[in-house]
Amino acid sequence: MANFPVINLEKLNGEERQTTMEKINDACENWGFFQLVNHGIAHELLDTVERLTKEHYKKCMEKRFKELVASKALEAIQAEVKDMDWESTFFLRHLPDSNISEISDLTGEYSKVMKEFAEHIEKLAEELLDLLCENLGLEKGYLKKAFHGSRGPNFGTKVANYPSCPNPKLVKGLRAHTDAGGIILLFQDDKVSGLQLLKDGEWIDVPPMRHSIVVNLGDQLEVITNGKYRSVEHRVIAQTNGTRMSVASFYNPGSDAVIYPAPPLIEGKEEGKNLIYPKFVFEDYMKLYAALKFQAKEPRFDAMKAVNSSTATA
Repeated sequence: MANFPVINLEKLNGEERQTTMEKINDACENWGFFQLVNHGIAHELLDTVERLTKEHYKKCMEKRFKELVASKALEAIQAEVKDMDWESTFFLRHLPDSNISEISDLTGEYSKVMKEFAEHIEKLAEELLDLLCENLGLEKGYLKKAFHGSRGPNFGTKVANYPSCPNPKLVKGLRAHTDAGGIILLFQDDKVSGLQLLKDGEWIDVPPMRHSIVVNLGDQLEVITNGKYRSVEHRVIAQTNGTRMSVASFYNPGSDAVIYPAPPLIEGKEEGKNLIYPKFVFEDYMKLYAALKFQAKEPRFDAMKAVNSSTATA
């Protein structure tokens, strides 16, 4: 845990810029995850998001979750549960169209705060994409443009609570997976842990840190960087000591965006090995991912390659 990459974004403005950029690059190449401090989002806003999210769970979600657990007779689990996650969630869509007004049990204050939070997170995601462009030697704005499609990016927030679990050895809060999309920014509980990533064959805790934002890379950035940066398997371990809050925002390509390795990252490579990763429409990848989320990502990439080959020969 001591080595988990923590990036102080304020240091980009001074003489430590180069060192900070190197830290970001190392985190993207070797971890697929990093934690941001001094990211520019007001602590007061984060505190309000946390308070309202926890209040909303208690008032609107907790009873439903307990009923679900009871209906599946899971209060006293005896055997491993492999087809369910121990989580209570709802999804806010921000771009290209917002669904916040359609979610009936959100208070006016909570809706307003989540809109404000999303604006800040969207801006931070785009800043991060440009920092990745700089490290990759791509022109500024390349990744944002690659994600754009005809209507701009898909951007939304999964609000999750992971309630106390009677037997965390037999059920995961969230089963191991890589994220399908672009770049993910997570505001997580700083008291109840549970998020882990797989590094060098070992599960490592992502340390809770007050007011920080955890960043991880999705499958699409692995494709665009032709494997230089990789999405990493992660999971949530259910806990016995309280409910863990997770507010994860996904800045993803637009549905019709065409994703493929950035030409500058494959130029000059040995002929025949140039395109390790496939070219595909993001929506097609998501349809495949929906069925195979909790399986390895490599067969998904292979399936997209196969679709390409059959289209090319048709």
